[in-house]
Amino acid sequence: MSETISKTVAQELIERSNRLGSDKKNTNFAGGNTSAKGLSTDPVTGEQIELLWVKGSGGDLGTLTEKGLSTLRLDRMRSLVNVYPGIEREDEMVAAFDYCLHGKGGAAPSIDTAMHGLVNAPHVDHLHPDSGIAIATAKDGEELTGKIFGDKVVWVPWRRPGFQLGLDISAIKEANPQAVGCILGGHGITAWGETSEESEKNSLWIIDTAAKYIEEHSVAEPFGAVVAGFEALSQTERRARAAALAPTIRGLASHDKPMVGHFIDDERVLDFLSREKLGQLAELGTSCPDHFLRTKVKPMVLDLPTTATAEEQIARLKELHVAYRADYQAYYDAHKDENSPAIRGADPLIVLIPGVGMFSYGANKQTARVAGEFYLNAINVMRGAEGLSTYTPISDAEKFRIEYWALEEAKLQRMPKPKSHAGRIALVTGAASGIGKAIATRLAAEGACVVVADLDLAKAQAAAAELGNADVAIGVAANVADADAVQSAIDEAVLAFGGLDLVVNNAGLSLSKPLLETTEADWNLQHDVMAKGSFLVSKAAAKALIEQQMGGDIIYISSKNSVFAGPNNIAYSATKADQAHQVRLLAVELGEHGVRVNGINPDGVVRGSGIFAGGWGAQRAATYGVDEEDLGQFYANRTILKREVVPENVADAVYVLTGPELTRTTGLHIPVDSGVAAAFLR
Repeated sequence: MSETISKTVAQELIERSNRLGSDKKNTNFAGGNTSAKGLSTDPVTGEQIELLWVKGSGGDLGTLTEKGLSTLRLDRMRSLVNVYPGIEREDEMVAAFDYCLHGKGGAAPSIDTAMHGLVNAPHVDHLHPDSGIAIATAKDGEELTGKIFGDKVVWVPWRRPGFQLGLDISAIKEANPQAVGCILGGHGITAWGETSEESEKNSLWIIDTAAKYIEEHSVAEPFGAVVAGFEALSQTERRARAAALAPTIRGLASHDKPMVGHFIDDERVLDFLSREKLGQLAELGTSCPDHFLRTKVKPMVLDLPTTATAEEQIARLKELHVAYRADYQAYYDAHKDENSPAIRGADPLIVLIPGVGMFSYGANKQTARVAGEFYLNAINVMRGAEGLSTYTPISDAEKFRIEYWALEEAKLQRMPKPKSHAGRIALVTGAASGIGKAIATRLAAEGACVVVADLDLAKAQAAAAELGNADVAIGVAANVADADAVQSAIDEAVLAFGGLDLVVNNAGLSLSKPLLETTEADWNLQHDVMAKGSFLVSKAAAKALIEQQMGGDIIYISSKNSVFAGPNNIAYSATKADQAHQVRLLAVELGEHGVRVNGINPDGVVRGSGIFAGGWGAQRAATYGVDEEDLGQFYANRTILKREVVPENVADAVYVLTGPELTRTTGLHIPVDSGVAAAFLR
């Protein structure tokens, strides 16, 4: 019976957590934690024991599963009070939680475990709602707490998360039996209940009551008046300007290490950026630990009006970046001690452009997107606090104690090693099928963010969806023979992921005809798509790559036919030869910018090929006098290795050329043809 009870308690906890975490008004992504206490049977003694189930370190409430819970013996966890060495050594208690775990598996206990175990209530929720943090960061937050909630919610002065905070909240609950929760100064809220339903109800009551009070009592313009010249541009204008600035800003944000970007032009962001208090509030930075751990202590803010040109804004951003780095270094130097971890980089993670929007950065797209969401949370918090009082975040010294906390450093060190292409942004043309799709699939599997570009938008989007959500891949339309369409595709790429690192010129088509049957239209079509198309894509991409100052890769999927004189193939082979020489020319020209340009010469890729399925296969089969279904084997039989070439073999070559092993290689063509002696490069 007790086993059934424990499963029910844990399942109730998961369901409550999912409900709370799925609504952003309640808490941010991966923020906060929930817990439940209940009985189970000790498998060793057969005795009933009381367990604590609590969301583990690094999990997200909205998507929490049983694997994300830590399960601890409550008696052992509470016995830690007897050996607690005091606040100066409270970090040691986190390691002690491991000795309180029950069973095997599950997540590592988080820093907030003490809060949940020591508070004498069966169910506890700790959340980071914007409305609650607005009260928590108001200058007179304690007074507001009493005014808004009466004696049902108690004010807790700021204290860094940990064992002592758990003791404090436990004592406050015991001293205030009428209370259902508390406001944690500078941080968030905690609520409790006798049942899971009651705890959730109390949490939502605190959140909604705070939000309603702010709505009814806030001043009309919490951020001050709109500043002329800082109003939001039209959507078309601001996205065009964002695309123009994105490569520059990403390069600045990646001075210390490569970052992926995310762009937000939410109305709430644009309103904040247009107001007279922008500079003052941005300088104060964020307050909730979950916020500034993702956003850094403060953003970098462009201080020019929307009337400035893109060139003027770029020049000013570069000046501001130098000042930002110096300021962050000074912050680090002012608060570090002999035990502090090394500085983790001085580049901004949030960049605010009035009239345009917000760029946020992280090691991957999800991290970048979440950083932007967190700063939007911070804007909401500042709006609420300023509407009622004065926004007063925790001090820089306290922020530093958390940002460079030994426990935070240990969490970072536990993160898995990134994949070979993590943090890289790739655009692959003709990627809805065949070789291009195989390349996009391989790059995504290796950690890259991928832009699937294809003439057919629906097919591009479908192929991207197969790779993952929008944090992994997007599909865009790209007629590579049209310069404007190419630029639009590049713009979509930099708006989606912040910039560009890797371009694969794969789009192609072919018509197999002898010279006398090849029309001028046949010639122009193939040269427009492959020779001209590769040129247009490389030119547009190179502009972004050069501006980022992060190097990069351009890959041409050429062909064995670029060096082999095959029959009935004048237009296709000539344009492939054009592409092959573009590789050499661009390798020389772009090398000074750290951009490597290489080519791949496949042959006989029949299986899964869009070109072969579109009529090329039938034409080549007729040329060689074999059945079309036997064409792949025919090509294989004429090679040295006697092995058929498939799209994944070409994708392997792209992976090697753009990975960490060949960083000193440019201007190279790699044959992927199972060995065609007549096409050996000399």
